[in-house]
Amino acid sequence: MWVSQPFLCRDIQHEWTHDPWIPGIPVVWRGLEPGRMWRAGALIALLQRVMRAQVRVGERVVGEIGAGLLGLIAVQTADGEPQADRLLERMLKYRVFADAAGKMNLSVRDIEGGLLLVPQFTLAAETDQGHRPGFSRAAPPDVGRRLFDHFVTRARALHGPVATGEFGAQMQLELVNDGPVTFWLEQT
Repeated sequence: MWVSQPFLCRDIQHEWTHDPWIPGIPVVWRGLEPGRMWRAGALIALLQRVMRAQVRVGERVVGEIGAGLLGLIAVQTADGEPQADRLLERMLKYRVFADAAGKMNLSVRDIEGGLLLVPQFTLAAETDQGHRPGFSRAAPPDVGRRLFDHFVTRARALHGPVATGEFGAQMQLELVNDGPVTFWLEQT
């Protein structure tokens, strides 16, 4: 659900609204400056197909996988458990691994690969103006932690090897991106 000016879009309630200056063209005005566009309430996952990945906090390894998916997860202000559940299901079924013919046709479930989930609120940054990112779209830390923990709990219930980063910690990631193959997923 894109919120935009003056482009065709749907609003937060999934109802069409119209631009008074361009009759008949459905758009949404939500107090944005002209030309600005943002995604309202979309849980974000930046997926990377990896040969291996590891996350450290200081000298301690807190999560590590072999071949599989690294998911950097950002929770925004309007996100909730339904969005987290749908995004996780998409991640587990997303076909990014090669089949026998070399076509991306297999999911992390199909290959029984690892899943490394790392919280990364900076993916929710506003970067369209200025020289410093803004983070008003990111969920507050307590909400982000609760939803990330829910996401991890569900992932462990639905999938085999799941490792995680540490919410709120300064982390270092080491990975070998296989491809490179990287996808941006959003779930409203």
